[in-house]
Amino acid sequence: MKIESKILCHLIHDEKYLRKVLPFLKDVYFENLSEKIIFEEINNYMNEYDGVPNNSVLKIELEKRKDISEDVFKESVTMLDGLRMEKTDPQWLLDTTEKWCKERAVYLALIESVKIADGRDKTKNRDAIPSILSEALGVSFDDHIGHDYLSDVEERYEFYHKKEDKIPFDLDFFNRITKGGLPNKTLNIALAGTGVGKSLFMCHCAAAALNQSKNVLYITMEMSEEKIAERIDSNLLNVNIKDLVDLPKQLFETKVEKIAKKTQGTLIIKEYPTASAHAGHFESLLNELSLKKGFSPDIIFVDYLNICSSSRFKGTIVNSYTFVKAIAEELRGLAVKCNVPIVSATQTTRSGYGNSDVEITDTSESFGLPATADLMFALISTEELEDMNQIMVKQLKNRYNDLNMNKRFVVGIDRAKMRLYNVEASAQGNIIDSGRDSETMESLDNKIRNFEGFKV
Repeated sequence: MKIESKILCHLIHDEKYLRKVLPFLKDVYFENLSEKIIFEEINNYMNEYDGVPNNSVLKIELEKRKDISEDVFKESVTMLDGLRMEKTDPQWLLDTTEKWCKERAVYLALIESVKIADGRDKTKNRDAIPSILSEALGVSFDDHIGHDYLSDVEERYEFYHKKEDKIPFDLDFFNRITKGGLPNKTLNIALAGTGVGKSLFMCHCAAAALNQSKNVLYITMEMSEEKIAERIDSNLLNVNIKDLVDLPKQLFETKVEKIAKKTQGTLIIKEYPTASAHAGHFESLLNELSLKKGFSPDIIFVDYLNICSSSRFKGTIVNSYTFVKAIAEELRGLAVKCNVPIVSATQTTRSGYGNSDVEITDTSESFGLPATADLMFALISTEELEDMNQIMVKQLKNRYNDLNMNKRFVVGIDRAKMRLYNVEASAQGNIIDSGRDSETMESLDNKIRNFEGFKV
């Protein structure tokens, strides 16, 4: 008996199997027309009556159909009569059905992708192909049917007391606002104007994660792989970036070897041309890295969000709000799928650029971005702060902690060595908002906005 026949037979005679696999089956998976028609009738009956149809019911429903020929009707009835139950291991049947579904999904995805590539499908562009293939490869039977609030009380209690896996910062105040670091399955965004320090921040965090023996993937679309590596070299080797070129080869290699001995992690830097890659490309890269290098990241950096593309839309045919929101959603979806935190950045609007204070409304191009992010903060540079080798951080959105706790704080910045560092508590001065009432906070906001000497 073919697997298709076995599937149809158990759909009719095994209600437990039916309810388990029916949500994952599609009529297009069946190549034979009669098999497809029988499946359609089983599915229709289940949807309407929430039960299992027997052979007699299916024959009556087949007779009602006006869209099939007499020959197809007879073939379908004959096929129904031949669907006789045989003793089969339930787990084997589930596993085999799942494998069949995946194989059919992949085959159909390949056919669809060829049509798109050849220009025969006018509704989708080529950027959709990686997502189509990824969705097909992701076909699986999910055993989890949801959390039963009253019955799963013990599981829920254990969850509350389980230590969450996080990627810690090496910066105290960032650990405070995130309660110990970045959780998995999250999207975290730095907002700043050009030249303020978006890439410096991400390079520093990537270096810090590597020092913690984490596997790091750094995706760049603004600078070359070599330029990102140069910044991380400056950070990790404790050498001014402009002096790297003067290091003797032996000394350079010795310094890198010391880092390699200290960490158990790996750092991969991958460059894509600006606006050419999206989450589907990044997922394909992850699959390739896993196969070729056995590499699986603990954290991913995307430098930066606004110059990614979307798998769903062409930037030229949709408004910027829809486009940027789609990119953010796709990146967060990748974070969930890969069970890692993703860190990225975005530009301020023209109104936000040059402002001494940045609001969530200063997000470039899309208010949908803050709605999607788990953590969003602004990096603010002023002449006064630069003179003190500091940069201000202002929280804009925080799903991990109270937004008004340490809403603003400063960190030290060493642009020559591409580093951030903790400053003494006294350096925070009147910047930290923790414990202030709303009236005081508003007053402080106004003072900062009205300070004309501040420039980004």
